[in-house]
Amino acid sequence: MKHSPAYRLATTILHGFDEYRARFKEITADASRRFRDAAWRETQQASAERINLYKEKIDDTLGRLKRTFDPEVVSHCECWREARNHYAELISHRLDYELAETFFNSLFCAIFHHRHIRNDWMFVYSSRQDAAHRSGIDLCRRKQVNGDWQAALKWALIDAPFENRFAEIDQDTHLGATFLQQHLPAAILSADNAEVELLNSVFYRNKGAYLVGRILGGGEQVPLVLPVLHGEGFGEQAGGDPRLHLDTVLIETDEVSIIFSFTRAYFQVDVAVPREFVDYLQQLMPHKPEGELYAAIGFFKHGKTEFFRALNRQVAKREDQFIIAPGVRGMVMAVFVLPSFRTVFKIIKDKFDPAKDVTHAVVREKYRLVKRHDRVGRMADTQEFSNFIVRQDHFAPECLEHLLEVAPSTVVLKDDKVIIKHCYTERMMTPLNIYLEKCSDQEKEMVLKDYGNAIKQMAAANIFPGDMLLKNFGVTRHGRVIFYDYDEVCYLTECRFRHIPKSYGNDFQGGDTLSIGPNDIFPEEFGPFMFANKALRDMFMHQHPELFDPDYWLELQQAIIDGRVIDVYPYRNKQRFAGSVGQLVY
Repeated sequence: MKHSPAYRLATTILHGFDEYRARFKEITADASRRFRDAAWRETQQASAERINLYKEKIDDTLGRLKRTFDPEVVSHCECWREARNHYAELISHRLDYELAETFFNSLFCAIFHHRHIRNDWMFVYSSRQDAAHRSGIDLCRRKQVNGDWQAALKWALIDAPFENRFAEIDQDTHLGATFLQQHLPAAILSADNAEVELLNSVFYRNKGAYLVGRILGGGEQVPLVLPVLHGEGFGEQAGGDPRLHLDTVLIETDEVSIIFSFTRAYFQVDVAVPREFVDYLQQLMPHKPEGELYAAIGFFKHGKTEFFRALNRQVAKREDQFIIAPGVRGMVMAVFVLPSFRTVFKIIKDKFDPAKDVTHAVVREKYRLVKRHDRVGRMADTQEFSNFIVRQDHFAPECLEHLLEVAPSTVVLKDDKVIIKHCYTERMMTPLNIYLEKCSDQEKEMVLKDYGNAIKQMAAANIFPGDMLLKNFGVTRHGRVIFYDYDEVCYLTECRFRHIPKSYGNDFQGGDTLSIGPNDIFPEEFGPFMFANKALRDMFMHQHPELFDPDYWLELQQAIIDGRVIDVYPYRNKQRFAGSVGQLVY
């Protein structure tokens, strides 16, 4: 039987998607082996490889389409309309249908350069709108507590698919059970039907493995996350047999939300049914957007699809207009927001402030660097859009006027539409400089402490922010300080940290000259640069004196060069059962 070109187009795209999914699953499945062997550098490489994989497979499939089909077939919208219908039928019984739709969309947008965004030519909306297509696959394992919380935790750990043994499982589970008995709601503790429920899959990221689920009983539920780590002194460098330990127990929704934050690397986790998996996670974190949850488990491209759909729904409500983002205007980016949507939109300006010695290409590469890198909970994830189209009346006039003025090559008016040729989106945060103007003295002390921790943790991950001004950091709803301005970001190992020679006096006001290279950095000068307010500067310098010492940076650099992967965990040190001094946590 001879099939139409549109049908063959659909099957070729699906073949490319199957190749992508097969390799994605291979990388993900190997996470358990990497954790078993404490292969931390390999873990970092696998994370970057999996992120790069999507574009690689899109490019491969695009090349295959161009080699296989006549140009008029590939570039004909009506052919894509028919192909879309065939494709929807081909994926109708797949468990990963929504990811397949996004892959189709990526190919369509690559061919048509993000134009002709219509649901009859691509999947602007999902082909499966009802909830009747349930897989029947049980994602979880369960254990009745029967009053014995230690036994329930021991079951949770021993029945998990870890290949390493636990060093002190009785001690770990005793500490965990004591914590639960002290902190769980009374209704759960007194319930006859209290139950621990955990997803079958282990969530791997960096040097940690996480068991994720919930505790139910007495008509209530709380989320449950059990972080499992390797014991001190074992692992890749020590050459020992790594033993495991339960690091803490987390049952607060906000704590779990931070673990799944948009500021962290994507988990490596086996996901049998993506839609149902995300539905389950959303029960644990009801305020976490769907798109962020898809991204958190590695499907960042479909996370972008869900984001786009949610934005369209919000814009259609016409509750507000896009406005210029509050705060100091950037020298490289023009930033605007839709206040009701908690997202910022960033456009690269046509011309930069003279102080910024970068180009458009350099800025885009910096954002790609952060996308591929471990964000250690301190750098915002971004989504990149091309030919983003919005009706003109959805913009406040002064906002649109500003965008047309500073980025006329990127922002274009066509009839009643605003076409934004390229932009980034990030979660909205309160700029740190604005937060400090309005917060209490106690909040100032806490957020400045976290500001310094953010710089240290990025540095531990081999990232130097470059421009450390307060306006380039934001504060989340959890009170965490996050870096979000990437035009000067670089690897820490590329920097040359130097002492100021004593003969040159303060602020280089000496009689001689000092030769300064493009990568030279003088930490002793950070204070006045970061803080115009002396009181804030003094507070910060008291909290983080090492940040102003070049030797601190040089030692950290050397540790990274030596191959040490420094621990950065997504919860506070005081929450750890055996919190070790010197580790960078939360």
